[in-house]
Amino acid sequence: MIPLQTKRGTAMGARCSLVVNGRSVRVSTGDTPLEAALAEGMIAPVQAQLANQIAGQGSAAPSSRRPPARRARAEALRPSLPGAPILGQEEAPPLPVAIRKGTVTEIRRLCPGIVEVVATLTRRPNLEPGHQALVTFAGLPTLTLSPTLRVDGSAEINEAVFHLPRDPEGGPVDAIRLDQPVRVKGPVGRGQYRPGGGRLVLVAAGAGFGPIWSIARAARYIEPAREMALAVGARDALDLYMRESLDWLRCTGVGRIVLCADRGRQRPPDVRSGPLTAHLPSLRATDVVHVAGDIATIGAVQVLAAAVGARCYPIVLA
Repeated sequence: MIPLQTKRGTAMGARCSLVVNGRSVRVSTGDTPLEAALAEGMIAPVQAQLANQIAGQGSAAPSSRRPPARRARAEALRPSLPGAPILGQEEAPPLPVAIRKGTVTEIRRLCPGIVEVVATLTRRPNLEPGHQALVTFAGLPTLTLSPTLRVDGSAEINEAVFHLPRDPEGGPVDAIRLDQPVRVKGPVGRGQYRPGGGRLVLVAAGAGFGPIWSIARAARYIEPAREMALAVGARDALDLYMRESLDWLRCTGVGRIVLCADRGRQRPPDVRSGPLTAHLPSLRATDVVHVAGDIATIGAVQVLAAAVGARCYPIVLA
């Protein structure tokens, strides 16, 4: 319940003066501070319901002695913290699933374990940063991928850029060729970027930096004042291909960026040793966590987020 300060009127009667958070209101004697705040539009009905549940007063909000018309004022209230989500507010409806076709126009090896593939589509992809899609390169199995940007942040409006993990011993990625037809169906998943809320904690393992990079760049443009922490890991220090991207984020004010690698004899001084989960910032209940990469890393981050009650949105690359 919000903190209340009360002061009784000097005259006894059917009405009295009540000060709620420094604001003087007139209420009927017998009304509780919670009822007064609800009637005057100082808290929304859903907040009153939560407060009653915490206090053990039942699941329904108490009825006020005010006319229903005055209660409607609470619906127009917004939280005092800029960008904070409204209690009880539902997320925007999901984007409709759409199919886009095109051809592969660029293939570039970013590091020993990551290949960048660019597909030029006939129409703009119907995807938000962090969304996934079912991507089929002609003649190859369908992959669940998340479109991103080039490491320098560039991408045409009708391009889909993918960072694909590559098996050193060979695999389907090596079979991708220029001018190969490609089909993109999406969005799928719920890992997309959501403006507003608490600190944005972004965690990327390997090629999972692709969707995390698209989320981070969008957030810096849309919410430049929002606090952000970024942790990026790879099996080998040579696979930390995103230096140019990280430099851009630092220039925009992101101060908490951590790099780590499981192995690598030529590990630079700024690359920490050990698993990615060992180098995450201490999570808070108000954090919004996006994690992308292998299922093991995602599971570990989800456990850490759940332990403090933080929201966590996984992006599994398969």
